[in-house]
Amino acid sequence: MPYFGISRQAYYTWYRRYQAEGVEGLRTRSKAPKTSPNVTHVEVVGKIIYLRQNYRFGPEKIAMYLKRCRLPASQRYKRHDRRWKRYEKQLPGHPVQIDLKAPLPEGRRLVTLRG
Repeated sequence: MPYFGISRQAYYTWYRRYQAEGVEGLRTRSKAPKTSPNVTHVEVVGKIIYLRQNYRFGPEKIAMYLKRCRLPASQRYKRHDRRWKRYEKQLPGHPVQIDLKAPLPEGRRLVTLRG
């Protein structure tokens, strides 16, 4: 049982802060994270505020609107890891390999074309 009602770990945390920063190091600090990787992008927040103020959309309608309008038609309603990725090479004219497989009429075997 801690003698002064704090744990040994808390004591040494405060002790190190006091040694580094003096009395200012003992003041209460915010526990909020310095960065938030999952924060909503500023342009999306702006669209949401615009839709709420001008069209009086509710949460469901805004969610539907953002899903429909933020992605190209070929990318809507797909999981993030299954969306297309742009394929680029560092140098113009760099050789590219493309494998195509297609079913052929009966009696013929499947051929892989390389270009």
